[in-house]
Amino acid sequence: MSPRPQLRSRLRSLLKAGEQGAETYTTINPWNSRRTFAAFAYLAEQYGYRYAGLSPEHGVSRAHPVFAFRRLPDAGERATRTRAHYPDAPLGGPLPGLSGGSRPVPLPEARQEVELLHARIMVDLYGTSRRGRLRMLAAAVPLGILLALAANGSLHAGPLAAAGGITVGWWLYLWLASALMRRRRRGYERMLEQAGAEWPP
Repeated sequence: MSPRPQLRSRLRSLLKAGEQGAETYTTINPWNSRRTFAAFAYLAEQYGYRYAGLSPEHGVSRAHPVFAFRRLPDAGERATRTRAHYPDAPLGGPLPGLSGGSRPVPLPEARQEVELLHARIMVDLYGTSRRGRLRMLAAAVPLGILLALAANGSLHAGPLAAAGGITVGWWLYLWLASALMRRRRRGYERMLEQAGAEWPP
């Protein structure tokens, strides 16, 4: 399924929040692509809501991160101006800064801003929330194996040694995943620094 209908649906939801004067709009990323979510963040800014990072309601136990958007001081002016130029955007017309194809590809004038928004999103995702989730997984999987062995009455040398080997392999995998996340986060942070964008704010 094309991501564009879902993009318009989220845009309508954000516009409704704007009409009600909501100071914060929260949403999960409904797409597999974080770049598509960055394109949505770009759209949100055209209508007066700026990407603000992970929402306080997001916890390490959640499967899907919750992202927050904060209402800008000139939100009403932005929304009025954008609606004047793109009156049919929520219902199927052209979207500000995005191509008209099935996938929301940024146009040249929006490309840099979408890339920076993508970098901000990735810094947030590779931050403390994901590290906390990795720690939780590091404890949960070995504990689950131990409980399964206990339930089957297999708490003796052979199964325990196998469980120990699985646990060590699992921890090694998590360590590598954590190292990769830190490396990628540093790359996105450098990109933001080079653009003069301080993040997290």
